[in-house]
Amino acid sequence: MTLAPGTEAGPRTAGEARGAARTVVVTGGARGIGLACARAFAADGDRVAVLTRSTITDEFLCLTCDVADPAQVDAAFARIEDELGAAQVVVANAGITRDTLLARMGDADFTDVVDANLNGAFRVARRAIGAMMRARWGRLVFVSSVSAFVGAPGQVNYAASKAGLVGMARSIAREYATRNITANVVAPGPIATDMLDGLDAPRLEAMVAAVPMKRAGSPTDVAAAVRFLASDAAAYITGAVLPVDGGVGMGH
Repeated sequence: MTLAPGTEAGPRTAGEARGAARTVVVTGGARGIGLACARAFAADGDRVAVLTRSTITDEFLCLTCDVADPAQVDAAFARIEDELGAAQVVVANAGITRDTLLARMGDADFTDVVDANLNGAFRVARRAIGAMMRARWGRLVFVSSVSAFVGAPGQVNYAASKAGLVGMARSIAREYATRNITANVVAPGPIATDMLDGLDAPRLEAMVAAVPMKRAGSPTDVAAAVRFLASDAAAYITGAVLPVDGGVGMGH
């Protein structure tokens, strides 16, 4: 089979050879799922930077950055480029919740969640894409949620923001596929993080009971999926949604 020029199979740049360390940026990377992702990449020998609004870790280059602020995103990436090199892998994981029923949800409750979870991921991807285009290689992984597909009471704002990530990732995937830049989504179900620990006992029990595996997952479960989508093994996967949810979202 003869391939058209510019569509040759396999790696296009030396940076894609997995023996080379990559620069990886993880937002919301100082705890929970983000921290597990950062540790997984560091264990592979990658250069890791984490962006966080509050919690500081000394395991990696850790920068205070609110992804809702474009100026902070730009400044953080500029420093990463100076110290570690241009981002080759970006994991957009930062997110917040402000759960309440629709009738009680104020405008700020909705817009703040969308701005952090969806608009923040957009800002980070936009800031990283230029260098990825020049390198003709990149990996964008967006951390969504099973709530994007099944909904959840009190999470109109959160579910909307996480559903938006899917459409955004698939649009990016179509725009940049010929540059060997992939954009994929991981959709966790109940994961044992601070966010889950903040739920009251009856709601937590009901959530876990709905999972076919009858347990919550761990941040390392999600990190394994993210690591795979950023790997050479996933070079022909783009625009995909990979559930890590114990089966709770199957069929959606």
